[in-house]
Amino acid sequence: MNRTAGPEPRGLTRPRDFVWPRGSFPQSKPPVASPSPSSSSPCDKYPAPSEPGSCVFSRRGVHEGKMNCSSSAFSCCGVSPPVLANPRGQFTASCLTRTNQKAHFLGSKQFPRGIHNPANRASLRLSQREVIAFAGKQSWDIGRFAKTLFFFNGPPNPLKVVESILTSLTASAPTEAPKKMETSDVVLVTGATGGVGRRVVDVLRKKGLPVRVLARNEEKARKMLGPDVDLIIGDVTKGDTLDPKYFKGIKKVINAVSVIVGPKEGDTPDRQKYSQGIKFFEPEIKGPSPEMVEYLGMQNLLSAIKNSVGLSEGKLLFGFKGNLLGKFMWGALDDVVMGGVSESAFQIQPTGSETGEATGLFKGTVSTSNNGGFTSIRTKNFTVPEDLSAYDGVELRVKGDGRRYKLIIRTSYEWDTIGYTASFDTTKGEWQSVKIPFSSLIPVFRARTKLDAPPFDASYITAIQLMFSKFEYDGKLNPTFAEGQFDLPFSSIKAYLNEPITPRFVHVSSAGVTRPERPGLDLSKQPPAVRMNKELGSILTYKLKALSFQGEDLIRESGVPYTIVRPCALTEEPAGADLIFEQGDNITGKISREEVALICVAALESPSAVGKTFEVKSTVPFSEPFVIDPSNPPPEKDYEVYFKELKDGITGKEALEGTPAQV
Repeated sequence: MNRTAGPEPRGLTRPRDFVWPRGSFPQSKPPVASPSPSSSSPCDKYPAPSEPGSCVFSRRGVHEGKMNCSSSAFSCCGVSPPVLANPRGQFTASCLTRTNQKAHFLGSKQFPRGIHNPANRASLRLSQREVIAFAGKQSWDIGRFAKTLFFFNGPPNPLKVVESILTSLTASAPTEAPKKMETSDVVLVTGATGGVGRRVVDVLRKKGLPVRVLARNEEKARKMLGPDVDLIIGDVTKGDTLDPKYFKGIKKVINAVSVIVGPKEGDTPDRQKYSQGIKFFEPEIKGPSPEMVEYLGMQNLLSAIKNSVGLSEGKLLFGFKGNLLGKFMWGALDDVVMGGVSESAFQIQPTGSETGEATGLFKGTVSTSNNGGFTSIRTKNFTVPEDLSAYDGVELRVKGDGRRYKLIIRTSYEWDTIGYTASFDTTKGEWQSVKIPFSSLIPVFRARTKLDAPPFDASYITAIQLMFSKFEYDGKLNPTFAEGQFDLPFSSIKAYLNEPITPRFVHVSSAGVTRPERPGLDLSKQPPAVRMNKELGSILTYKLKALSFQGEDLIRESGVPYTIVRPCALTEEPAGADLIFEQGDNITGKISREEVALICVAALESPSAVGKTFEVKSTVPFSEPFVIDPSNPPPEKDYEVYFKELKDGITGKEALEGTPAQV
């Protein structure tokens, strides 16, 4: 019969087997001594329990039950010793098995193997944290818990925590789909009371598209466009009147703002002379100068709408380009907040990206101990919410490890609240781009779908989170989950526009903008605006300058997907004539304002028009009026046929470098 070395502990008055003093606990395995046949032991007095593989235990005055044995580190009558006892509230046990099994207290408290060695009693003093671990759960780091809470703007409201726990325990899986994200396709029309602008508004309305207009004069705008028009009162020449909040929800812009040109001798109230065209009167500038309208006004407008309409390359939220690394402060948010022991971190790998440059790294160790099973890194709340309403989703560049992760986007400054969530799979060992449409995000709170949550608001993003979890949603499990170490390098997070990208900014300019200073050009053969450029305050020069600042195009360099339309002389004739689209700023002629409006609206939907600059005119000569038979109108044009023939990079400025233009 084997037993442990050293004297038996004192206080064995009932069949509790061994009782250790408070604060003492065996940690190391002592040598096993073979007792003499005459030696006595408690095993001779107390029979073993009747169920193999179990221990009889009690806590005085509290509870009685059974637990599975932890180990057979030493034997007594073929019985493993008890794991824990305390003379002031004893846990006691008698065991039958010598197999290494994890001990359980009522199926929830786990007890590690224990070896009694009175000689080492002084070294067996344990902290409260260690006793918790020996009592069946891994050590819970309360310090890390507190640090986590205060990193993310302090702890949540205790009442809300209790309420959410009760809800999560009683809630069933959702039976309805969550509310879909609200989308906006509002088109802003600037210069909406002008000849082209008001026709653009009419075309958009006929197509059933939501329209908002920017105008300087409210009374004039409502009289012309209707009392219920969605109106922004502002002036592009005055940047302080273009508050970006007025442009929230706008996805696309048609800019028809232009300098007002009128007859020197005056005009009729309905501007009949102006409507005939500049060819038929001696013009002068009315109102703000070309520099204020065409150049500074363009700068102000682009600044106001840039965040609303989006950029072709997307908006970089995290990455190592443009010093965006410091924009986000990442912190670990693991199951320690629920008593778990999983642990993760955000790190920077100086050469970890696919190009050998720096990259972020989400890594850690995940464990299901203590009912845990998730790790995550989350940004601190942004000082100013990110407005991503111009975009269609978020794209991550990651190096996969074959696991399924979650992206969580938050729209509230509260610490413990709903996160709009999507899961994504990765391919082991490969860099990949993961696109997550905003429309796919699910409102989730503590792994349960919230059907009553408001739709996702991409205009008010407060934090971003990456998570690796045992759970998916509503009780479903992550099929790729495994305990242990993991790592997910990610080099960038950005908002993206859906492809194919279409123009978000259509600008109505003018044919002839590159010609006043063009070498070798016969001005006598040019339209009045070209011949009289200087007399008109260099109107065409500033129209061009609106496209070029210090050799760089304001519109092009803005990154906004654009189209620049350069109509020839504008007329009040109806649309429907055959058209000529050209590039290089060489053609002359006329075109209907109504036709220009139709072209602008069509360009908004054409991927072929993105990044293109072109001139347009009708085939009808100036000397011939164009009329239509109302009973037999011309068929609608497919402008895509023209857009597909356009080429990138042709603006007409090439001729300013010395190549004579062909007129």
